[in-house]
Amino acid sequence: MSEHKQSPLVLDEIFRFAYDTFCSNKVRFLLTALGMVIGTASLILVVTIGLTGKQYILRQIQGIGSNLVWAEYESGSQHVNAEPPDPLTINDMQAVQEQVPGITAATPVVNLSDRIPVGEGKERDVLILGVNPEYLHIRNLDVLAGRFFDNEDEQAHNKVAVVEEQLATRLYSSQDEAIGKTLKLSGLPFTVVGTFKEKVETFGQSEVTGDTILIPYSVSRYFMENGSTVKQIYFSVADAMDVPRVTSQAHQVIQSRHRPESVYGVSNLSQLLTLAAKTANALTIVLLLIAMVVLLVSGIGIMNIMLATVSARIREIGIRMAVGATRREIKFQFLTEAIFISLGGGLIGIVIGLALPFSVRFLSTYRLPVSGWSALIALCVSTFVGVLFGTVPATRAAQLDPVESLRHE
Repeated sequence: MSEHKQSPLVLDEIFRFAYDTFCSNKVRFLLTALGMVIGTASLILVVTIGLTGKQYILRQIQGIGSNLVWAEYESGSQHVNAEPPDPLTINDMQAVQEQVPGITAATPVVNLSDRIPVGEGKERDVLILGVNPEYLHIRNLDVLAGRFFDNEDEQAHNKVAVVEEQLATRLYSSQDEAIGKTLKLSGLPFTVVGTFKEKVETFGQSEVTGDTILIPYSVSRYFMENGSTVKQIYFSVADAMDVPRVTSQAHQVIQSRHRPESVYGVSNLSQLLTLAAKTANALTIVLLLIAMVVLLVSGIGIMNIMLATVSARIREIGIRMAVGATRREIKFQFLTEAIFISLGGGLIGIVIGLALPFSVRFLSTYRLPVSGWSALIALCVSTFVGVLFGTVPATRAAQLDPVESLRHE
C-alpha cells in the first residue's frame, strides 16, 4: 500500500491510490455516484427532450404552409366621411407575382357561405372558399379521397368541390362515399371530387374550419357582386431565407396600388416560428435548472461521504504525513477521490443519457435529435461538482495535525 512508501506521493501514485480506494469500497462509492449518474443522464435527456419538442413545434408550424406569405385587407379611413372599402383584388396578386422575385405560386381566397341539408329536416352553415389549384400545395393540404381540382377545372369553370373531412363524414358517413356525390351550393349543383384535411391541426385559427368546402376560384366569382375582389392572397416562396424580403416587397406593391389611407396586412410565419423557438428554449432552460438541482444534491452527497471518509481515515492521514506527504498532497489525494466519484458517475450518466435517444433511432424510424454539446457540458459539470464539493473534505484532511492523527484510534 501507498502508506508504506518512504518518499512523498507523486501524481501517478495519488491517482493509483484513489483507484485502489475506490476498488476497496465499490458499493459505497457507487451509491455515492448514483446521484451524479441520475443528474448527468437527466441533463442530457432534458436537452434531447427540449430539442425534440422544438423540432416538433417548428415542424407543426411549418406544416401550415410551405414558406407561406399572406396578404389581407385590414381597414380604411377612420373619418366620418370615410371612403368605401378598398379590398384586395385578383390584380393585386398578379402584380405581386410580376414585380416580386422568388414567388413560386399564389392563390386568391374568396369567402362565401351557404346552408346545406345534413339530414332529415336539418341544415348546416358551411364556409365556401374559392381558391386556385395551387392552394393545395401552398397550404400543405392532405387529399384523403378522390382528387383536388386542377387547372383544367379552373379554366373550364367546372362546378366541382373538395370537402373537408369532418363535413364529408357528417354528410356521407365516409370519405370514399362522398366522391361523386352532388352538393347544391347557392342553388347550383357541384360534384364532390375529393375530400381533404389540413396537414396540421390549427383548431379553427386558419381560414379552414371543419365545415369548409373548396371550389375553383373561377366559379366562386359567379357568386360575387365584384368578381375581382378577394378576401386573402396566399403566396409560396421558393427559399425560406427570402420570406422576409418577399413579405416587405409584396406589402409595398399592394399598398402602391390602393389609397394611402387603406391598411393591408402582409404577414408570414417567421414571428410565430421565432416565438415557438423561444418558448421551447425557455422550457429547456427550466428543465435544465431542475437537472442542475439534482446534480447539486448529488454533490452534497459526495461531500458528506468524503467527510465521513476523512473521519474514518484520520490515522492513515497521520501515517502519510509522518512518512513525508505534504498537506498539499493530502488535499490533492482526497480531492482526486471526490473527482473520481463525480466524474465516474457523470460518465455512466452520459452513456445512459445518450443510449436512450440512440436506441430510439436504432429501433424506430424516428430521428431523435442528439446534442454532443449536452454530453460535453454534462462532463464539465460533473467534474466541477467533484471539485466544488470535494474541496471541503480535502481541506479538512490536509489541516489535520499529524501527531494527533497518529494517536487517533
